[in-house]
Amino acid sequence: MMLNTDAASMSPIALFLQADIVVKGIMIGLLLASVWTWAIIIGFVAKLSGIRRKVGTFEKAFWKADDIDAFYKEHVDSKLPIARVFVAGVAEWRRSTVGGQVDRGATRERLATAMGASVANEIDILSDRLNILATIGSVAPFVGLFGTVWGIMRSFTGIAQAQNTSLAVVAPGIAEALFATAIGLFAAIPAVIAYNRFSHGINRVEARLNRFADGFHATLSRQLESEGRR
Repeated sequence: MMLNTDAASMSPIALFLQADIVVKGIMIGLLLASVWTWAIIIGFVAKLSGIRRKVGTFEKAFWKADDIDAFYKEHVDSKLPIARVFVAGVAEWRRSTVGGQVDRGATRERLATAMGASVANEIDILSDRLNILATIGSVAPFVGLFGTVWGIMRSFTGIAQAQNTSLAVVAPGIAEALFATAIGLFAAIPAVIAYNRFSHGINRVEARLNRFADGFHATLSRQLESEGRR
């Protein structure tokens, strides 16, 4: 392959075409990882913003509701995380208060456990793809670095074969190697930033779900006390 250092041969497309099969494979893999990263980012932005908006609407409707049973029937099949926490609380309340004598202390503990488990489950579901961003953010730079090392080794091999240490001989191979690192960073940087931002957003959703669960738990506890006085 002819090695030259004109502008056309140093363009990204030319660097990719000049690279050997190993570096090409690394570049393609990193580009696919970058596309995957941006697909997750776009999906997560829409998902989180939608959930925050719907959670706020649900909370307002809940605290204004006069009939909890009717509200439960309306939201029993909802896929919204806060609705599932609410449904878990009502389901446990009904199981614990059915029949005659009710152990108020044990009922409070079971309600807290049921809604706490529901919150944890919803957060696990919501953060399902964050591990992909974390993996790409941590692994992509090293994959790009491997491509860089491989390309530099190839350049040194070219020097040995040509017995010429001029820049014209080594520049294309080194440029290909550094281009692999650049693609690795191009994939990793958005993944790391998005992971941190989405983790913060999910933590805020979790805190909001826990606050709702605590408020609902307090409401049910007052209901237990009022029924115990009868």
